[in-house]
Amino acid sequence: MTLAMAREEAISDGDALAKRNALILTGAQALGGANPAIVVSLGGIVGMQLAADKTFATVPVSLLQLGIAAGVIPAAMLMRRLGRRGGYLIGALVGACGASIAATGIVMRSFALFCLGTFICGLYGAYVQSYRFAAADTASPAFKARAISWVMLGGLAAGIIGPQSVYWTRDLTPEAPFAASFLAQGTLALLAILIVSRLKAPPVMAVQADRGRPLGQIMRQPRFVASVIAALVAYGLMSFVMTAAPIAMVACGHSVGDAALGIQWHVLAMYGPSFFTGRLIGRFGKETVTIAGLALTALAAVIGLSGLSVAHFWIALVLLGLGWNLGFIGATSLVTDCYRPEERVKVQAANDFLVFGSVAIASFSSGGLVSHGGWDIVNWMVFPPVAVALCLVAWQRSQRKAAPAAL
Repeated sequence: MTLAMAREEAISDGDALAKRNALILTGAQALGGANPAIVVSLGGIVGMQLAADKTFATVPVSLLQLGIAAGVIPAAMLMRRLGRRGGYLIGALVGACGASIAATGIVMRSFALFCLGTFICGLYGAYVQSYRFAAADTASPAFKARAISWVMLGGLAAGIIGPQSVYWTRDLTPEAPFAASFLAQGTLALLAILIVSRLKAPPVMAVQADRGRPLGQIMRQPRFVASVIAALVAYGLMSFVMTAAPIAMVACGHSVGDAALGIQWHVLAMYGPSFFTGRLIGRFGKETVTIAGLALTALAAVIGLSGLSVAHFWIALVLLGLGWNLGFIGATSLVTDCYRPEERVKVQAANDFLVFGSVAIASFSSGGLVSHGGWDIVNWMVFPPVAVALCLVAWQRSQRKAAPAAL
């Protein structure tokens, strides 16, 4: 009790700036996090309207993910020169520009222009991805976890704001369906400028030159292979099914509003458990939590195969979100066991490149499958990769119990 009181006193005495920044970034996350929610909700649906070949309907969502992957390093370099606040201001302007281009593509019925807009929205997403790290910049060790949790609370708000923006604006431009929704997305990015302009963060320090073992040697570790495959499966399948779900719902006669609300519940399920996922990992272990997440992903596919009602879609999307949270966070925790402190930067970069690359491929392929094979094929495709990942992670759990891994 005395230790807890001392920690609280340390937080209140020395983390006033960190609290202020965390609150600011929570608000920015609530607005900026709506960016991918809107693109995911509408990207495939608009793609079906604009693409000459429906196989390419989900390319706009794939380009969002590709934009995030492509923008991570340039965003970090820019913030190293201009600081967090300067970088986030530019990032928000990029987001507004991307949303405007996407809306223009809808008005002009140009699939290429719409795709360009969603790619640029992905570049904005690269900045938003780093908000949780910025929240920890000025925080003491005792407050870092709480600061990050506050920003994640903004992700929950984004899961409501994004789909609700779609719901209330989708019919404002009947001659160009959903163009107003992307204009609303751009407005949210501009509003984020008012929030991030209040940020007071220290300069981002330059990353030291790479040291440690060669990257190839690290990536050949069985534990790294199992961890990355689990992360690829958790994130890739989440994107694969989530991207196809709105298209399948509309094809089954459900409304766009129902599809947007389904994505809303999905996003809430993705971020909501994060407040206690760390405790679950501490209690049951990284492998066990990862296995539970993968099992929930498979259960989502089972529900998807059992019916085509709105309830079936929504329940599947919620389970998919829960599975992503436990599976991806658990797998990411497993990756941290595979490198030494001096190897952190290059290993994390390799992991993120593989993950976001797989997400882009998954979201692209889901469009062709749902168009030609239907919703059932999408769900059946979930089981083989889940089985492989489950076997690898279970094997690593048995190895850890037999002899703790040494770096």
